[in-house]
Amino acid sequence: MENSAQRRLERVSGHLLSPIEVNNGLSQVLIKSGQRNNEEEEGDPVVIGGMVLDIHATPSLPLNPRTTTPGKVHYVLGGVARNIAECMSKLGTKPYMISALGNDMAGKLLLEHWNSASLSTEGIMKHQGIKTPTICNIFDTEGELAAAVASVEAVEKFLTSSWIQQSKQNIFSAPVMMVDANLSLPALKASCQLAAESNTPVWFEPVSVAKSRRIVSVVKYVAFASPNEDELIAMANALSHENMFCQIERDTTRRGSVESLFQFLKPAILVLLEKGIKIVAVTLGADGVFLCSRGPNLVRFSLDRTKKYGFSGQLYDNVASSCPSSRFSGALQIERSSHLFSVHFPALPASVVRLTGAGDCLVGGTLASLCSGLDIMQSIAVGIAAAKFAVEGEVNVPSEFSLDTITDDARSIYSAAKILFHQSMP
Repeated sequence: MENSAQRRLERVSGHLLSPIEVNNGLSQVLIKSGQRNNEEEEGDPVVIGGMVLDIHATPSLPLNPRTTTPGKVHYVLGGVARNIAECMSKLGTKPYMISALGNDMAGKLLLEHWNSASLSTEGIMKHQGIKTPTICNIFDTEGELAAAVASVEAVEKFLTSSWIQQSKQNIFSAPVMMVDANLSLPALKASCQLAAESNTPVWFEPVSVAKSRRIVSVVKYVAFASPNEDELIAMANALSHENMFCQIERDTTRRGSVESLFQFLKPAILVLLEKGIKIVAVTLGADGVFLCSRGPNLVRFSLDRTKKYGFSGQLYDNVASSCPSSRFSGALQIERSSHLFSVHFPALPASVVRLTGAGDCLVGGTLASLCSGLDIMQSIAVGIAAAKFAVEGEVNVPSEFSLDTITDDARSIYSAAKILFHQSMP
């Protein structure tokens, strides 16, 4: 029998193009608390990074310095990795979370919610000496972030290589592993090395401009990266060891077309691809996503091992029929792996309430869709649809997703997707 790890490696390398269906005889029961029915059973996706309590303060009037302003204050469950994992669970995937929490009020709130969602807590360190990561966000009256104070040292201090090593078997059996850049450099490298031992694809989420530069130590292990424009520029500068790329002047660049924005970002995208990252998804906020790879075979990437049941199975059935792979079949025949290939996926208009969870839900929706068996282009459409849900609510991750709405929105996004550019790469 062909080794599954080898099949997974070949798929990331772009040689296997069609999804492999899950054996109908597999158990339809969700495995909880990190336990498996037997050694042969497919593992769950692994998510490694911060679990954070966000304090959201929204004024009713314009903010004034050095005084209080009337408004509302909410406790919101947050953290990039935590948000992504929760979004995945709401879309029918049960991620295995590796993180660290204290026994304080913030930690108890986060852990209680995780337990209530029947998600595994086996990979979450709980210790009295940990001060649970907390961030206080102050918004303006338009819902944009005006200021914030972050106390997240515990992620780097306690989410160590040795703790991650204890979940080695979960990483080995996972169809995909997502790491956020909140991890310390040793922990980040240890995570990626464990994934490399079993050829588990790694998704790198940059988190912030400063932390995105940590890609340098692990780039050779990374299959996917999901930077925004500023993080993309920072990553390209770090990987090229030069400050040759400039941040975007939004007032001028945004007046142009999506094509002109792509032309501005293209050199930085090429740096990431040339360093070995297989697929770069540049998140553009209200402008959608640029999905880029060295060739269309990678843009058609799908996971080798998937689970199709419950909400996840319905999501696969609905989106696979609504967003047919054949839509891009003509263009996919043109290029080979020595070429740059890029597709623009637009965002949909939304009634924006809060923007903080949008990027995380985009990644979470994409990963959940990949784990259901959809390819990366179908999955990005679902991710953008999930992000639209997120910005229209008060919390980082919606309490639930409407399957019909997600399907309809994904269809609209996928139908409007446009191949932007393809040319020979050096």
